[in-house]
Amino acid sequence: MSAEAEAIIAALELQPHPEGGWYSETFRDAGKGGRGHSTAIYYLLKAGERSHWHRVRDAAEVWHHYAGGPLALYRSDDGERVETIVLGSGIERGERPQAVIPAGSWQAAEPLGSFVLVGCTVAPGFDFSTFEMAASDWAPGQTSA
Repeated sequence: MSAEAEAIIAALELQPHPEGGWYSETFRDAGKGGRGHSTAIYYLLKAGERSHWHRVRDAAEVWHHYAGGPLALYRSDDGERVETIVLGSGIERGERPQAVIPAGSWQAAEPLGSFVLVGCTVAPGFDFSTFEMAASDWAPGQTSA
């Protein structure tokens, strides 16, 4: 277990996330109505943790790398083929500091080091009523989520 990850969890007051890992909402645009135009969170995964396959049916999500090792971000737009995007600071190694997951796309993630701290910005604002988690044994290419 990474002492640095534990220190970040404490300093940022992160809580367990239903899809795995640790998070804290840092911004919710008031906008019109309760949902707002956008939201932002900190999201941390320690080695051995992962973000299970899920999707936000009606909102795009932008991932931003902040600290720690790289993150393997898996994306499936059609529930069949999987694209792997590596978020991180090693741009010369093909890592990218940001990635976009379109509305309705399946996604999952796992750290490629001892931990990773990222941010996720969702527009329109995140709402658990539009969040769908796949069954724990599902992966793209299977017949049902």
